[in-house]
Amino acid sequence: MKIILKLLLVLYVALPSTLIALEEGKWSFEKADEYCYIGSLATETDLPSDKKRGDFYVLVYKNIGNPDTVVQIEAGYSYKVPSDIIISIDKGEYKFYTTEDLPTAAWTEEDAKVIFAMKKGLELKVTGESSRGTVTVDTYTLNGFTAAYNKLTEKC
Repeated sequence: MKIILKLLLVLYVALPSTLIALEEGKWSFEKADEYCYIGSLATETDLPSDKKRGDFYVLVYKNIGNPDTVVQIEAGYSYKVPSDIIISIDKGEYKFYTTEDLPTAAWTEEDAKVIFAMKKGLELKVTGESSRGTVTVDTYTLNGFTAAYNKLTEKC
């Protein structure tokens, strides 16, 4: 778990400059010196236009040479801690969690199951509650996910 937290810190610091590569409705592949990731921006959100938030996206990443992949949801706001962040992939649901150390991101202990569902699915929805009580639903397409995931596993 400590290795994952270190990687998260690296990604949290390094990603803002590389987020330009992420696109709405597409799965982009990026490779750095120590890790690779694929990611996408949401195609839709139900956040009212009068509310502000930072960047929100889905990432699947891994250290180069390590077979383990991790799914991360970035909210663009601080999630309510503790709370379950619900990820719906077609008809299946998965619970993600957040931590007080990094309340803007969410993870799961079932990465392999979630990735399998993402490869088979068409749409991913993230339902989360902010620390201020605002509930949002963000929608992501899974079109192109499998090709991007295959590239991630081949190149890293």
